[in-house]
Amino acid sequence: MENPFERVMSERSNEALIKIVTAEREKYQPEALEAAEAEIQKRNIDTSNFEALTQQATVQKERVATVHSDVAGSGLRLLNFVIDTIIWLTLAALFTFPLSANNPMQLLLGYVLVFAAFIGYYYVMETKFQRTVGKFMTKTKVVQMDGTQPSNGTILVRTLSRLLPFDRLSYLFVKNGLHDYLSKTMVVRDRKE
Repeated sequence: MENPFERVMSERSNEALIKIVTAEREKYQPEALEAAEAEIQKRNIDTSNFEALTQQATVQKERVATVHSDVAGSGLRLLNFVIDTIIWLTLAALFTFPLSANNPMQLLLGYVLVFAAFIGYYYVMETKFQRTVGKFMTKTKVVQMDGTQPSNGTILVRTLSRLLPFDRLSYLFVKNGLHDYLSKTMVVRDRKE
């Protein structure tokens, strides 16, 4: 009897086949795995490092599971929000204090400074320390979905996403906010502290 997955596996790249038979084995039916292994043999792909790849994938899955089990709860996230809002508003007030509300140009400059304080606070703190002052106090930090440190670009997306009007409301419907979802990050408890 012909394996129904033979054609599908014949269309996969070498890298995809290797991933199927090592890192993602549990996602596939036995017949699909057989077809992938047969295709690997047919293409004469070197299988000498498959064991190392399987071990590496297992370690990665365990790390991701650990990270996802340490996701900060809603209470900690709310506390982070309150602390960080007080801090960036204080910074904004310090920057805008000398400006006059009667002068339209100074008023515009004030709005720009408030915006810059918001962006600067979150971006600088999270790129340099992986956390803001609120996260330092609650012993939490920002990580990517796999538990690694986010890149500066990821933090920029995260910071700018906070400006979306419905970001704060998104917590009513999901555990992670809209800015977490868009930047593919999450806030976890930091077990090192």
